Amino acid sequence: MIETDILIIGAGVCGLMAAVTTIQREDRVNASRITIVDKNHRVGGRLATARIGSGRGDQGAQFFTVRDDRFRAHVDRWLDEQLVRVWSYGWSDGSLYATDEDGYPRYAARGGMERLGERLVAELKEKEGTAPVDLRLNARIVAVSPDGDGWRATDANGRTYAARSLVITAPAPLALALLDAGGTNLTADDRETLTRLNYAPCLCGLFQVDGDVALPEPGAIQRPGAEISWIADNRRKGVSPDATVITVHAGPGLSRTHFDDEDAQVSARLIQAIQPYLVPGATIAASQIRRWRYALPLVLHPERYLRASKLPPLYFGGDAFGGPRVEGAALSGMAIGRALKK
Repeated sequence: MIETDILIIGAGVCGLMAAVTTIQREDRVNASRITIVDKNHRVGGRLATARIGSGRGDQGAQFFTVRDDRFRAHVDRWLDEQLVRVWSYGWSDGSLYATDEDGYPRYAARGGMERLGERLVAELKEKEGTAPVDLRLNARIVAVSPDGDGWRATDANGRTYAARSLVITAPAPLALALLDAGGTNLTADDRETLTRLNYAPCLCGLFQVDGDVALPEPGAIQRPGAEISWIADNRRKGVSPDATVITVHAGPGLSRTHFDDEDAQVSARLIQAIQPYLVPGATIAASQIRRWRYALPLVLHPERYLRASKLPPLYFGGDAFGGPRVEGAALSGMAIGRALKK
């Protein structure tokens, strides 16, 4: 039995920000023990960067913007540390000279978006003397249920966790599955709120290219709603200095239709999108496919989190709460961190 004060399921942006905000709260007198569990072998969730051949490429979130001063405070520190940089103020849609500039900087992480998750973990370690944080990877929670005035969770290896407060940052369908597996009864209103949240999938391809790729400045194309919604050069982005690696994202429609296709079939479709930008003589040297089932929230909860009614402290958060994308997930986690009791 692993005993903790706060159990956070999910080590993505929301979960890590919830932990960082909790331990940084100035009104906390006695430090809470925090346990973060994630089914993956690495932190960050969709802040995912993968190796392919001799290069690297971002698979999930490709950049982020800042509109809220609370998130801006973190980003300003990352800029000072040269962890992130302004990559662009807008994107081409692929047509000649076309750009979509709205004045908001698009930030990229030097070396890949996964470094943002790693930086948040470093912040937690810096505060370990104040608030013990136990990060457990490769730990897939399979069921959660109320236990007295707290919670009990079980992972796929049979380990159990006891906590006073529970934070679930997994997409709503996965959160509901955990509760149902543990026989947890939500109120009708809370269940309806979570059931209403809806997500679009995304098929992602990484392609190492031998030769040059002529994408428009600054090395990316964005076409929201199109069959291919995103193409980006990770070398020009500052992620893959030793090799040209192209990221391609299929739009929601194409991703839904072909989500369960074989990798070779998906790869062939995505390579077609790159072909017009390959300089003569350039070839695809390696390919890698990643599937994101809950990539883009289509229906949002208006608040930054949902606290379950008539149950011990239980909070739901993520990029479907209050606003999408990296900033939305971060602000959701920060709101949960402020709401958690001492």
